[in-house]
Amino acid sequence: MTVDTPALSVSGPLKAERRSVRSVPGAGDRIFRGSTRLAAVAVVGVIGAVGLFLTIRAYPALAVAKLHFLTTQTWEPDSHRFGVGGILTDTILIALVALVVSVPVSLGLSLFISEIAPKRIQRAMISLVDLMAAVPSVVYALWGVNYLQPHVLGVSRFLSSWFGWIPIFKVVGPASSSILNKGTSFSASTFIVGLTVSLMVIPIQCSVMRESFSQTPLGEREGAYALGGNRWGMITTVVLPFGRGGIIGGTMLGLGRALGETIAVYLIISTVYGINWHILQSGGNSVSALIALQYGDASKFGTSALMAAGLTLFAITLIINFGASAIVSRSRSGAES
Repeated sequence: MTVDTPALSVSGPLKAERRSVRSVPGAGDRIFRGSTRLAAVAVVGVIGAVGLFLTIRAYPALAVAKLHFLTTQTWEPDSHRFGVGGILTDTILIALVALVVSVPVSLGLSLFISEIAPKRIQRAMISLVDLMAAVPSVVYALWGVNYLQPHVLGVSRFLSSWFGWIPIFKVVGPASSSILNKGTSFSASTFIVGLTVSLMVIPIQCSVMRESFSQTPLGEREGAYALGGNRWGMITTVVLPFGRGGIIGGTMLGLGRALGETIAVYLIISTVYGINWHILQSGGNSVSALIALQYGDASKFGTSALMAAGLTLFAITLIINFGASAIVSRSRSGAES
């Protein structure tokens, strides 16, 4: 039995018309969108206001020093001989020492928490890392002065004795094995400050990396196992490539924290305004520690010079963060988050 259906008569050619879908936001949606936009504008406005304030206050000093401000290694503002050439170099060295220590520890710790540790241990370690991030900087600084500084002198002597042929590990003065050297050549060095600062940045780096690793798609993990890979192979071929954005982002956040650290440098290192490439030898400074040390007794022009130093550190931090954001946004984990 067949059923005949009437044919549809079309007077003209069929045309697909695009329909626009419009959503009418409710009162709650409008309030939410407005508040988020206001928050975003406020953040950008605060950053711009800080930069404008520093620029205005630093202009008298920058008008005198000009480009020599970035190369001069002395700090005598009242004599119009000042610059951040040496201080900025020491700031970068302290941050690099901190990153050399903190990045491998943070990477290994985040992989252990997200991929290896059992659930109960995982929750406990996440809480401990978060608690480390909440510890004030002054506590780490006091620990570095009273415990780390005297106990790490042997490591400094060892590095100087066996690797002193490398310029950064060379110590000028009495030999590291000399009886006359009681540790004064090593006790207030960039190396010790960098170790202390590394403990401050490990929690931030670990949290960012762990969050990135935990977002790795389950299908890709199971696919690696299905192809015969073990856990280490899955981590190296799936988790680490996917979490590249988190690794870079965490490292850059730690770098920004290390560049701006003040109290540890202020308490541990011996103040020197010239460039000191020998990280094991006492002496050095940082931009933030310089501001904390000089601000109370500075003249009006000296305050302007300190504002110029702060503006330099502010600009470097912004460049690092914007560069890291651009790199992270191109990665898979950064794009998905």
